[in-house]
Amino acid sequence: MTTESLAELGVADASLLIVDDDKPFLQRLGRAMEKRGFATEMAENVKDAKQRVANDPPAFAVVDMRLEDGNGLDVIELLREKRPDARAVILTGYGNIATAVTAVKMGAIDYLSKPADADDIYAALIQQPDERADPPENPMSADRVRWEHIQRVYELCDRNVSETARRLNMHRRTLQRILAKRAPR
Repeated sequence: MTTESLAELGVADASLLIVDDDKPFLQRLGRAMEKRGFATEMAENVKDAKQRVANDPPAFAVVDMRLEDGNGLDVIELLREKRPDARAVILTGYGNIATAVTAVKMGAIDYLSKPADADDIYAALIQQPDERADPPENPMSADRVRWEHIQRVYELCDRNVSETARRLNMHRRTLQRILAKRAPR
């Protein structure tokens, strides 16, 4: 964790909106960011987040990509309209290149895969535009990336095993065995 405070970094407005439908994670991240000097507000869904952005757009935002009532990119888009200088980070448990590119095009400054810790999120929020991000110390294993992809397609197919197997071009029984196992590390 960096030892510089937000004031030492020249941050005048430390307002931060955190949007995530995982309530325990939302609370933990909110407390961690307050300890780092942010004035945090929290929202659990797209509707509430959009209302907060419309009323008082924050200088910083941490937004989950997939929320119960929609897509976190809608929040990023509204934030970019209301406050073009805002710095927003997208979090997702279903990372892929297409959504990362879309998030950056819509105004996000970074795209982090869950589980991301508060230090990684803080570093992404305060990173200067000309700085390069450090490579992750513990990147996901190839098995974990494969498992995440399978889970994402499974969710997109409304948890239909046959349709997921067809789209992934794998045998249905093989997919069932994969889904029955725990996530690899």
